[in-house]
Amino acid sequence: MIATIIKPPSLPSRLLKALALGTGLIILFLLAANILFSVYYSKRILPGVMMNNISLGGLTVNEAASEIARSVTFPDTGVILLTAFDKTWTATPAQLGVYLDPQASAKSAYEIGRKGPLLDILANRLSSFMTINQAFPSFIYDEKATVNFLQQIASQINQPIREAGISLDGTNVVVNQGQPGYQLDYAASLQAISSQLQKMESGSVALTVLQAVPEVLDASLQGQQAQKILAQPFTLAITNTSETVQILPESLAQMLIFEKTGGSNGIQYQVGINQPLMRSYLTSITEKINTSPENARFIFNDETRQLDLMTPAFIGRTLNIEDSVLAINDSLHAGNTSATLVFDTTNPAVLDTTRGSDLGITQLIEAQTSYFRGSTADRVQNIKTAAARFHGLLIAPGETVSMSDILGDISLDNGYAEAMIILGDQTIKGVGGGVCQVSTTLFRTVFFSGLQILERHSHAYRVGYYEQTSSGHNQNLAGMDASVFVPIVDFKFKNDSPYWLLMETYVSPSNYSLTWKFYSTEDGRTVNYTSSGLTDIVKSPDPVYRLNPDLPSGTKKQVDWAVDGANVTIIRTVTMDSQILYNDKIFTHYQAWGDVYEYGPGTEGIPTPTPQP
Repeated sequence: MIATIIKPPSLPSRLLKALALGTGLIILFLLAANILFSVYYSKRILPGVMMNNISLGGLTVNEAASEIARSVTFPDTGVILLTAFDKTWTATPAQLGVYLDPQASAKSAYEIGRKGPLLDILANRLSSFMTINQAFPSFIYDEKATVNFLQQIASQINQPIREAGISLDGTNVVVNQGQPGYQLDYAASLQAISSQLQKMESGSVALTVLQAVPEVLDASLQGQQAQKILAQPFTLAITNTSETVQILPESLAQMLIFEKTGGSNGIQYQVGINQPLMRSYLTSITEKINTSPENARFIFNDETRQLDLMTPAFIGRTLNIEDSVLAINDSLHAGNTSATLVFDTTNPAVLDTTRGSDLGITQLIEAQTSYFRGSTADRVQNIKTAAARFHGLLIAPGETVSMSDILGDISLDNGYAEAMIILGDQTIKGVGGGVCQVSTTLFRTVFFSGLQILERHSHAYRVGYYEQTSSGHNQNLAGMDASVFVPIVDFKFKNDSPYWLLMETYVSPSNYSLTWKFYSTEDGRTVNYTSSGLTDIVKSPDPVYRLNPDLPSGTKKQVDWAVDGANVTIIRTVTMDSQILYNDKIFTHYQAWGDVYEYGPGTEGIPTPTPQP
């Protein structure tokens, strides 16, 4: 028998076996511990899990949910301060739609350490007794609640943009101040609130507000300016004169406008004028302020044979409506209460420095004198007033003279008085009686100067004044009268010579005479005339008696004098260089005119009219 010798294991071998055994035992222990851990914590939150400084380890989900609900109070106790401009609003997270979800929070705590690779899970379980894992509450955020809260705030913030405005109530200026527009920006404000809520802590949130600024915020200054303008009449000045035109505030107010304009201070209102309305207004006053150019008036100096200035020339002016509208507008822009009108000027043909030789005025070519003895002071005044309109007047070559145009308005305002005039079939008192003395004298001067006669009217009956001579009476002057009744009856002639014509008139109240002179240059024309004298004479009718209730009782007054009716034919022949220029036939028919008497009520001895068959 062979004996087997068994050697004991070597030391290293024994150590390896012991290590293997120990490792196995440890593994078995860990497996057993893990099994026990898993069984115990299968429905419990792992150790070391904290939420809101509350340990949730070892608690079931329901237990943790209850603990979380008790300890997490941020939705109800937190404070979110919302600000905009100088206003603030306070809200709890719950009012903004933040609600705690305890169950979801507990479940999230339960899931800590349970997910991932096995080794990681085992490591997390081992470390759970030594480390702390922070879990976070789960919240529900209902954005609609925030929107509803913001809508309440928006009702206090939002305001529409409003432009400042100026209007007129009659002449009162009404200013409506502007205001900026504010609009809460929901999207930006929601984003800011959400960011704060996610921090789960109280805090302040600046709300975003969109702002729209009006073009004009304040119009009070322009309103004051407009009220100052309307506090008094607006004055339109006429250059180089003391004349003005006043626009009453009531009228100006209807033409004012308020326009926006840009400048260094931004957009502002500007007081201006409604240009179409102002054009219409200016057009309506042009007749009052426009003036025609007037030649200088002269007296011919018979000694020097030169012209002596009597009245300076007058420069004509025509309102420049467009430029005047702009000037008025600029004045209103500046807040002024007056403006200067703009005129276009026209020089007359004859200026103050014009010489007689320039015009062909070198000599006296005709002079005629008529007489008016027996005229009243009022009639003499009218003769002087009418004659003065022609004194020093220049007539251009080829110009037609209308006596009616030169006389203008025959009125008391223009220096005329009431005197007897012929109107229809009677002689009555009227303004301007005696003007026909002037027209008759002019007619005779034109007649004998050989100038062209365009229009002439006789009187209804023979007037004694027009048949007077320096020493008495000459019935051969019948037919040499001319009647003028402005503006219906006119006397017209034409200066058909190649030279200017200067007229001078001289009234002698003491001699009861009117002398008319024509100065020009003789062009060689001659005048011959014949008169038929009075023909077809008709005796004056019986006197007429008329009751005048304005006369005192027992008074009788003669107002018309008898004169026979007749016809007169005058032939005027004007020749020059053996050529007949004019061969005029001037026919006049005079009515027979009877004496006319007026008597006061109760006057005795008045003849009874003879009954007509």
